[in-house]
Amino acid sequence: MKRFAIQGAYLILSPHEILKDKYLIIEGTKISDITDKLPKDITEVLGGPHDIVMPGLINTHTHAAMSLFRGFADDLPLMTWLNEKIFPAEAKFVDEEFVYMGTLLAAWEMVRSGTTAFCDGYFFEDHVAKAAKEVGIRVWLGEGILDFPTPYIKDPSTTIEAVRAHIERWKNDQLVKTTVFPHATYTCAPKLLQKAYALAEEYDLIYQIHLSETAGEVSQVKEKHYKSPVEHLDSLGCLSERTLAAHCVALSEHDIEILAKRGVSVAHNAESNMKLASGIAPIPEMLEAGINISIGTDGCASNNNLDMIGEISTVAKLHKVAKMDATVIDAPTALSFATINGAKALRFDGGTLHKGAPADVVVLDGSAPNMVPVHNPVSSVVYSANGPNVKDVVINGKVIVKNAKATTIDEEAMLKEWRKIEKKLNHSLI
Repeated sequence: MKRFAIQGAYLILSPHEILKDKYLIIEGTKISDITDKLPKDITEVLGGPHDIVMPGLINTHTHAAMSLFRGFADDLPLMTWLNEKIFPAEAKFVDEEFVYMGTLLAAWEMVRSGTTAFCDGYFFEDHVAKAAKEVGIRVWLGEGILDFPTPYIKDPSTTIEAVRAHIERWKNDQLVKTTVFPHATYTCAPKLLQKAYALAEEYDLIYQIHLSETAGEVSQVKEKHYKSPVEHLDSLGCLSERTLAAHCVALSEHDIEILAKRGVSVAHNAESNMKLASGIAPIPEMLEAGINISIGTDGCASNNNLDMIGEISTVAKLHKVAKMDATVIDAPTALSFATINGAKALRFDGGTLHKGAPADVVVLDGSAPNMVPVHNPVSSVVYSANGPNVKDVVINGKVIVKNAKATTIDEEAMLKEWRKIEKKLNHSLI
């Protein structure tokens, strides 16, 4: 069983627990020890005496393959962006190869910027799994469930059985987990939402869904069902601790009470919501109600990057100015969203660096100019760091990034392939 060490000036075991000048010992797929001195039998050491060692970041909402739509259809409101640009482009371009290559690009970007696990919802999710496994990143998959044909499921009447077959294919994988992903309350009929939830219950899976992303969505659902999207899902029995609700921007006090009562986790997508002018989610109010808040980047067509360190920083600062209160969402709370809370949302035992925890670890270069000096390592991560500061990444005990280079893919060869796709898409999208 492989055994190696990670050295750091600071070990962020969790956002509220920090050690100085230690070695983290990795054995197999787990963290086996934390020591003051390097054990004599260990010859491989990542990190260094000035670096910050922290738990891997968990992105709880994205559409990885949409990395290939990065920069397409910018500066549009959500429904225009979705109905007039994204849905038509997906119908034209999205197939197995698009999803595989787009996810490879996304997974490369994610691991290079410190993300060790992500929750995905899109189409051809078997190919998301294939790409994620090649890179070595953890993934929670969600095959898109909608009322109308998708690039993967041409006949909507077969949707639930197609998703069931997908779940069966991946139910014993170590890095790949499945979810059930009905797109939203405005794209799924009540019976389909309930069938999807029953499937999640049958296999004991996460039920992820876009929820109350905009005021327009809320009005649309209220007009049709006489309830807010949250109230509508609750009336259908689709809210519980297994529910992971993305966005939750346009919420009433009653909606927040329901989400808290049902134990729903929320994936906060601050930068996507800002770019699409969807609004600012009431995160302080949800925290006060006891709701578990995690962080997602959303897809690259609406962000346009997958840098979770940057996303954490945005989350911390956005709510300060929204509330005009510098004490709202402090640095440890923001980092918790992307570590401990993300793990809870995905029902995963990671998010910390304690003994026995999964060996998902990120090392930040403590010698980078923007990382000097360090007075508080959590503050440095949230307010000073950025994705390119990531030096080493370990996932499930395997070194995936070493000295800022991916170890599992040929970066130069893949860049050539992505450039070819770029030319093809540029010619067709313009």
